[in-house]
Amino acid sequence: MFLRHATLPRTLLLLLTVAGAMLPRTALAGSCKTQSQMTAAQRDALSSAARTIVGEIQTGNVQALRANTIPALAADFGGVADLVQTLKPLVQQAAITVESLYAMDASTEPAGGARTDFYCGTPVVVLDFNNLPPGSYALAILHATGVPQPQQISLILSETPDHRWMLGNLFPKPILATGHDGLWYWVSARNYAQKNMNWDAWFYYKIAANFLEPVEFLSSPNLDKLQHEEEHVHPTNLPAAQQPLMVGAHGTVFQVNSIDTTATFGALDLEVHYTPDAAQAAQLHDPPTARKQVTALMTSLLTLHPELHDAFHGIWVLADGGSASLFSLELPMDQIGPAQAYR
Repeated sequence: MFLRHATLPRTLLLLLTVAGAMLPRTALAGSCKTQSQMTAAQRDALSSAARTIVGEIQTGNVQALRANTIPALAADFGGVADLVQTLKPLVQQAAITVESLYAMDASTEPAGGARTDFYCGTPVVVLDFNNLPPGSYALAILHATGVPQPQQISLILSETPDHRWMLGNLFPKPILATGHDGLWYWVSARNYAQKNMNWDAWFYYKIAANFLEPVEFLSSPNLDKLQHEEEHVHPTNLPAAQQPLMVGAHGTVFQVNSIDTTATFGALDLEVHYTPDAAQAAQLHDPPTARKQVTALMTSLLTLHPELHDAFHGIWVLADGGSASLFSLELPMDQIGPAQAYR
């Protein structure tokens, strides 16, 4: 996951399941209106409902939020309540703006359809849902700004028979990382790509996509373009679940399992996880030797990819032992010196 943010509780997936990439493309098609295609009354009703729900998140009013939630989700509300407690301190003083509205009509679609697509506006924004019951729905994308950690909050709303809009799903994510938005990261990724600094470009494209894609079930020409550019610079030697990156340093080899980005320490760092072998793990019990070991791994990574100096503040390395971290160290780039032997 690129840049840590609040994880969506599993209970929030009760109403809508995002259509996966492996599903057949045959699908039902509902109708969709963007906010510019809605009447003033429709826009006002959706905006008001969305603002009310986010207002309940800002005040931490879980009871009122549950009353404004569809029965299937309200019946198992623990995950939503936990998420509200996470979001409240981030957004309680924020100014709320409604960025985008999409009204989706699937009321005439047959029940039990595997997938329903909505084609919205021009250029076309596509919203894809799996196992969507017949009905009327909306996607409201709101921004909570004017606070240290501004957030984007996307709501799926479901219309009741008496024409009230109720919460059916909730998708929050940060808007900024280290003071920059998704567009800034996209432009920066392009600049790195033009210089053939593909590792830098790849990670910056991933951050840009995380910010610019409000929800996983939305696609657009701009997002497709971003994905295409990202795939064009995909490094061939990134570690993967079944194929770790083996990095040599001073006669030993480190098994690097993942490389990610994080702003945990305030600036943008690389987050590197590796699994030490038995000899390496034994050395981690001695702090000075552990520091030399981890610094050697940092230096070796920078030797392989010196372009990382330009794009990141530093490197945070974690030595993993099962579910625990045996040792961790974060260093700014200018403090990662020549590798030293640590045996």
